[in-house]
Amino acid sequence: MSDWDGWSGERDARGRRDDGYGHGSGQAQPEGAQRMRHVQRQPQPPQRPARPPVPPQSAPPAGPPAYGVPPQQTRGQGGPDGHDGGWNTGQVYGSPSGPGGPGQRPPGGGTGGPGPARGPVDWRRRVKVGSIVVVSVLVVTTIGTYFWADSKVRREVDLSKVVERPKEGDCTTYLIVGSDSREGMSDEEKKKLHTGSAEGKRTDSMMILAKCSSGNTMISLPRDSDVEIPSFVGSQSGKKFPAQGRRVKLNAAYAEDGPELLVRTVEFNTGLRIDHYAEIGFAGFANIVDALGGVELDIEKAFKDEKSGADFQAGRQTLNGEQSLAFVRTRYAFAESDLQRTKNQQKFLGALASQAATPTTVLNPFSLYPVMGAGLDTLIVDKDMGLWDLGQMFFAMKGVNSGDGVSMNMPISGQRGGNLVWDKAKVQQLVKQIQNDEKVTVRGQ
Repeated sequence: MSDWDGWSGERDARGRRDDGYGHGSGQAQPEGAQRMRHVQRQPQPPQRPARPPVPPQSAPPAGPPAYGVPPQQTRGQGGPDGHDGGWNTGQVYGSPSGPGGPGQRPPGGGTGGPGPARGPVDWRRRVKVGSIVVVSVLVVTTIGTYFWADSKVRREVDLSKVVERPKEGDCTTYLIVGSDSREGMSDEEKKKLHTGSAEGKRTDSMMILAKCSSGNTMISLPRDSDVEIPSFVGSQSGKKFPAQGRRVKLNAAYAEDGPELLVRTVEFNTGLRIDHYAEIGFAGFANIVDALGGVELDIEKAFKDEKSGADFQAGRQTLNGEQSLAFVRTRYAFAESDLQRTKNQQKFLGALASQAATPTTVLNPFSLYPVMGAGLDTLIVDKDMGLWDLGQMFFAMKGVNSGDGVSMNMPISGQRGGNLVWDKAKVQQLVKQIQNDEKVTVRGQ
């Protein structure tokens, strides 16, 4: 009888057919399993004990188990022999995070999860941030430069000591003085610049610069001008000196009691109030020119002077510090010695200001710092004069040189004992025009 003959069934003690489907029995114990002789079971491998999963330290928490994959067979859950049974493929199928989900090892063998995806570069934001940084650097540099330069200026002249002053006008006036001070110069520098070795200091050049809305005016005051020394209060002693009617050369006032008496004498003899005072010596003048890389100047006529060291040919040329000092100091090479010298001084200072007050110099720290460093520590000004006032003075001088204003000598009417006498009527008219901020029509020599 074949294995399938069981379908014919066998009857039990009560006569029921036993067809092998477990219909139950009346016995107290359940029926045992029926062996199906036609099914051959395959031998099963021994069941491995399951171990709890241990996720990597830097990996994010694992999501739900992958579909169709037993928990014990997910990534990193090998058997005791270290083999993961072929399930460690680095890919968790059906993970909510998609391919390369939380269980996947990042490229390069790192233990952490994959890094954040990089989006497109925001150039607009980078340009904005860069612009803010550049502006911040410029602001800090500008403020730092201001305080550095301000600390180098020598505010030594106290105009509050000047007595009986004229009324204030509508223009801002500067008294600009070039002194023959040899302060800080070595014997070699004195010889090179032909300054001599005289002690003390005297005014080598003087001029009034009036900065007005109607136009700027630069007026040279010959040092041989015939003036009266008025009453004054000593700048050091505080003692009052009454007027004695003494008539002297203008530069004698500076030699007698310094800048304060010079301002007092100019105001008394002109009737024009001086708002600011600025003075520079030989060394500072030459150093500024050299720091600028020289000053280009058109010399109309050749001249030579052994005392100043001048030796110039006619034509356009660039003067260094030594040559510039010789140019502005020469007087004996001209018939009208003092008047021609003041004209040369005005011409040179205008050219100097034109080159110094340019964007190439002002906005370039490699040019600005050497120029300011070369001249500021030798520049002497009044106590109320700031860097802004200095800048205004230079730009006003530049304006005169470029034709936006008037450049002239003080009007002269004659001589007295070799001194130059001012034309009083013209001087009064000139002063009135400056005080009222009117266009200057008066002309001097």
